[in-house]
Amino acid sequence: MSYVAERPIVTLCMNPALDITTSTEVVVPTDKMRCGTTRYDAGGGGVNVAHVAQVLGAAATAVFPGGGPAGEMLNSLLLAEGVVTHRIEIGGATRESFTVNELSTSRQFRFVVPGPELTVAEQTECLLRFRRVATSAAVVVASGSLPPGVPVDFYQQVANICTDLDAVLLLDTSGGGLTHVSSGVFLIKPSLRELREAVGRELTTDAEQLAAAQELIAAGAARYVLVSKGARGALLASRDGGRRFAPVPVPAGSGVGAGDAMVAGIAVGLIRGWELSQAVRLGIAAGAAKLLTPGTAPCTREDTERLFEQTDNPVDVNPVAG
Repeated sequence: MSYVAERPIVTLCMNPALDITTSTEVVVPTDKMRCGTTRYDAGGGGVNVAHVAQVLGAAATAVFPGGGPAGEMLNSLLLAEGVVTHRIEIGGATRESFTVNELSTSRQFRFVVPGPELTVAEQTECLLRFRRVATSAAVVVASGSLPPGVPVDFYQQVANICTDLDAVLLLDTSGGGLTHVSSGVFLIKPSLRELREAVGRELTTDAEQLAAAQELIAAGAARYVLVSKGARGALLASRDGGRRFAPVPVPAGSGVGAGDAMVAGIAVGLIRGWELSQAVRLGIAAGAAKLLTPGTAPCTREDTERLFEQTDNPVDVNPVAG
């Protein structure tokens, strides 16, 4: 498989959100809390990935269902950032996610709602539109939760389309959307928590995490599994072994969208023709750069490129003995 830079990254986000971020001195129950300036960002897994990919210099197209004023605003925000959008009109209203930064403690409170229920006709239209748009893609990213009404095998249907189109698919999801994928994915990126939930056991060591990731690979779900571990870096598993990537030390900041920034960095690296390990390093740099931005704002290209120069080559991880 070759990666062609002239072809765009196409992302699919089945449960986008209009992200609203504000701040207050102290978060307390019952009382009114006077908040500061409000920031609005287009959000949701695949939407975030497209936005960051565009920031990093790649052409990005986002496919998503959207309805109501929030859906209109989300679409407008993406267009203003240069992201090509394909919005599938739905009867329900796009969800709004609310983040409050507590100034006195630097704690962050995030409120996330389920999203609108999609009809079967709306789901079908999403797949048909996605297929048409993805014909031009070298790399496809399907990212985020599945909204109410969407079957747990929906991402397998997406993987089947990518197989037909010979497009590389990166998948970042959790729950049933993760455990009901059985073929056609190039790389799955669960967090450590999502991997634990997928295999149903605690994973305390790198070796145990590698074994769990390789179970997904052996089941045919993906060729590679990249386990993101926040401040502890990441673990890339293949059928033949694993490699551990160290984190890039940055000041603590908003973690909203850091995983999406990581996936975007990997996608951008792949369309540049980089080997996967180098693309993962770019993903780690983008995720770290996201921590330097306020609320749900995307990382910057300058921060990402600076932090990429600080990333280390990965080291091998030994499998579980026996």
